Amino acid sequence: MKKMECPCGYIYDPEEGDYENGVEPGTAWEKLPAEWVCPLCGAEQEDFWEAD
Repeated sequence: MKKMECPCGYIYDPEEGDYENGVEPGTAWEKLPAEWVCPLCGAEQEDFWEAD
């Protein structure tokens, strides 16, 4: 599963998820809830790009 990077530097790792914000570990980027935003800066999902 691909990792996605936010302009603020946060990297969404599907293996870790975002448990504090209701995203279980193992949740692929494509399966994130539509309302999920960066937990650090609040950026929308369309602002992220695939991390190297």
